[in-house]
Amino acid sequence: MSDSDNRPFRVLGVQQIAVGGLDKGPMREFWIETLGLSDEGNYKSESENVDEDIASMGSGPFKVEVDLMQPIDPEKRPRVHEPSLNHVGLWIDDLAAAVEWLTARGVRFTPGGIRKGASGFDVCFVHPKGNEGAPIGAAGVLVELVQAPDEVIAALG
Repeated sequence: MSDSDNRPFRVLGVQQIAVGGLDKGPMREFWIETLGLSDEGNYKSESENVDEDIASMGSGPFKVEVDLMQPIDPEKRPRVHEPSLNHVGLWIDDLAAAVEWLTARGVRFTPGGIRKGASGFDVCFVHPKGNEGAPIGAAGVLVELVQAPDEVIAALG
């Protein structure tokens, strides 16, 4: 029996993708005006250096967000516009258990721990790169782990 057979959580599906650029205008034109995704609102955070418009496709537990992110200050970190595909968000059925289990196995998380994300769900981020203290990163991709609400767990679980 492998260690992964005892994993105390499941990845249920894609919650979001986040794309970034210096100007949200062209992204809005493509994702909202051209493709027809719904405009769900805006989230702004000085500490995360982001001015983000939230678009979506689908509905209910099958809704997937496309976050259109531009930096508040392009010279500050995090640089939400680099790379253009900023991160992928995954629904997790038990975020706290996932973080504990993954941490014990050497997965590196970004600073900030579990916190409320732009959509109001608890989130945390797996760092793109490992380091000496936590050698497992997400192989060059920033990955957001998102606590799935009950309706998503029921629909996708």
